[in-house]
Amino acid sequence: MSEKRHANLGIHTDAATGSHSATHAHHVAHAPILKRAKMISILIVLLLLLGAGVTVVLRVLHSQTLASATEQDARVFVSVIHAQGGGKTETITLPSTLQGIIEAPIYARSSGYVLRWKKDIGSSVVKDEVLAEIDTPEVDSQLAQAIAARAQSASSLDLAKTSAERWEELRKKDAVTQQELNERRSAYTQAVANVEAADANVQRLQKLEGFKKVLAPFSGVITRRNVEVGDLIDAGNGGAGRALFTMAQVDPLRLYVYVPQAFAQRINIGDSVSVTQNEMRDQVFQGKVVRAAGAIDAATRTLQMEINLPNHDNKLLAGSYVQVALSANGTSNVLRVPSNVLLFRPEGTRIAVVDNAGHVQLHTVTVGHDLGNSLEILSGITAADNLIVNPADSLADNDIVTVQKDKPEAAGKAHS
Repeated sequence: MSEKRHANLGIHTDAATGSHSATHAHHVAHAPILKRAKMISILIVLLLLLGAGVTVVLRVLHSQTLASATEQDARVFVSVIHAQGGGKTETITLPSTLQGIIEAPIYARSSGYVLRWKKDIGSSVVKDEVLAEIDTPEVDSQLAQAIAARAQSASSLDLAKTSAERWEELRKKDAVTQQELNERRSAYTQAVANVEAADANVQRLQKLEGFKKVLAPFSGVITRRNVEVGDLIDAGNGGAGRALFTMAQVDPLRLYVYVPQAFAQRINIGDSVSVTQNEMRDQVFQGKVVRAAGAIDAATRTLQMEINLPNHDNKLLAGSYVQVALSANGTSNVLRVPSNVLLFRPEGTRIAVVDNAGHVQLHTVTVGHDLGNSLEILSGITAADNLIVNPADSLADNDIVTVQKDKPEAAGKAHS
C-alpha cells in the first residue's frame, strides 16, 4: 500500500507514527543499561586477566623459592681442620695403670695350719712385722728326728776318730798294714761328713721352724688376705691362689708407658710428666721418667718407660687407670689427626680432603700409633690439606660440599 494511500487513511498513518516513536523511546531507555553492562563485562575480564597474571607471577615466585630451597637442602655442609705437624715441643697422652713401687705375694715357707693371722687388708705394716702364725707339727717331728740322727752321727764320729788314732800308733810299730790304716782313716772321714750332713739338716729344719711366723718382707700395705684360721698351708710358691697375703709399697707409685717410636728419642730420663685420673679431674700429679728399656719392641714399635710418682698422702690407689701426658722435645715429621676424620672402607682407611672449589677427594692413608686423643698419619695427606671432620659414610670422590666456618670454640675442640 502506498504512502498516499496511507495518507488518505489517516488512522493507519498515525498508528504507524506512534509505533516508531515508541520503539525509539524504548531504545533510548535501554542504552545506559547496555553501556553499563558492557563496562562491567570489560571490568570483569580485566579482573580475570589481572588474577591470572597474579597467579602466574605467584607460581613463578613459588617455583623459584622451591628450587632455591631444594638447592639449599641439597648442599652438604662440612667442617674442616688441618693435620697437626710436629712442633718443637709436643704433648702426647698415653694410658697406664698405677702400681706399687714394690708389690709381692707372701707365701708360707713351712707347711702346716694357720694358727692365727694378725693383719688384714688395708693394714699398714713395717718390715719384719708378724703377719700370721703357722702350726707345723710335721716340721717339729722332722726336727726332733734330725737332732737324734745328728747325735748318732756324732757317736760314730767319736768311734771312728779313736780307731783311726789307734791304728796310727799300731802302724808306727808295724803291727798293722798300711791298707788297714787307710780303711780307718776313710771311716773317720766319712763319719766327719755324716756329722756335717746331720748338722745341715738340723739347721734347715730349725729355719723352717722359724718360718712358723710369716713376716712382712718390706714396709707397705696389705692389699689382699687369702687365708683363715685352720687353713692348710703348703710351703713354697703354689701359685697366686695359695699366697697368704699380697703386699704393696704405695709411696712412691710406679707406672709403665709405651711410647711410640716417633717420640721415643724425644723423651729423656728425668723429664717431668703429668698424671691425671678421671675420678679426680681437678688434680694433676707430677711424676718423673726414671728409666727406659733402651730398645724398641719389634712387635709394637714402642719404647717402654718407667715413671715414678710420689704418693705421700695416699690419694692415688695402686691399680687405678690413669692418663699420662709426656712432653716430647725436638721436631717430628709425623702428622697427627683426631680419630673422627677417618673413613673405613673396603679399600682401606681413607681421609676426606676438600679443595677450595668444594670438591671432595678420598685419600688412602697409612695410620701409625694410637696416641689416645689423636692418631699418627704416616702418609697420604699433608699439613695444608683441608680434612673433613665427621664425614658421612656416603661421601664419595668428586662430591661437592660447602665448607662452613666454625666458631673458635668448635675449631679448638676439633683439634683437641
